[in-house]
Amino acid sequence: MVNVYDLWFSNLQISNMNKIKLLNKFENSQNIWNLKKEELDKIDISEKVLNEILDYNKKINLEKYINYIEKKQIKLISFKSKEYPNILKNIIGFPAYLYIRGNIENLYDDNLAIVGSRTATEYGKYVARKIAKEVADKNVNIVSGLAIGIDKYAHLGALDSKYGKTIAILGTGVSDEEIYPYQNKKVFERILENNGTVVSEFKLGTKPEKYNFPLRNRIISGLSKKLLVIEAKEKSGSLITVDYALEQGKDVFVVPGNITSNNSIGTNKLIKEGASIFTNVDDLFCLKF
Repeated sequence: MVNVYDLWFSNLQISNMNKIKLLNKFENSQNIWNLKKEELDKIDISEKVLNEILDYNKKINLEKYINYIEKKQIKLISFKSKEYPNILKNIIGFPAYLYIRGNIENLYDDNLAIVGSRTATEYGKYVARKIAKEVADKNVNIVSGLAIGIDKYAHLGALDSKYGKTIAILGTGVSDEEIYPYQNKKVFERILENNGTVVSEFKLGTKPEKYNFPLRNRIISGLSKKLLVIEAKEKSGSLITVDYALEQGKDVFVVPGNITSNNSIGTNKLIKEGASIFTNVDDLFCLKF
């Protein structure tokens, strides 16, 4: 059953940093729910945050969320929960809350992130699917962002394996209506049908705003022990994920690309800057997961 206090607090329009700060101070969302104005006045928070917490309407308009969450068996966990993956707590700016559909156990397994260009070439799609299947065959889950291009084919490769599972990290809410891009809806459904997992830090009803996707990239790398990049232009969202991975101390591998292709400028530059070259799956497993 959904924790109504967590649902209320995760829906408030306050920053992730403030949610973490308040949960650390008061232990759980129920304690924050019960705070009076005079108690909140003693805390170093802005007027906006204070008003959000005291807004009574935000406490009574939760029924539609509760019904949907229970119907779709969505888990909502805070970083205070024992179910929250420890690997994610080690990153800077970890999400205060996660909305999870599917098999939560996948979050605790050995995971490889695969990211790359949305405008992937046929070669890039083939390589992404092939590598993802081979890695999944070794019981390592594939993490990606359910975007078109490389992400999609990485998920499909994991689904091709009878052993592997895949985790999709969204830049929207996790409801059926919010899946973005819509043309990947069938992939989303297959992930859930095949014991996979869909994760978002964003509340139900969150639309695909541009600034959500760089934020979601820190979770893609954060949940994974290693990152593999397949095709990236000179200015690519995948390079944001690389920056997060390096900040988090993760190993970064890159599939070298055609030197005449725009889709290879970013990846080949990463290799020149010291990323490990990927030529076959053994390259990933020479360093322990």
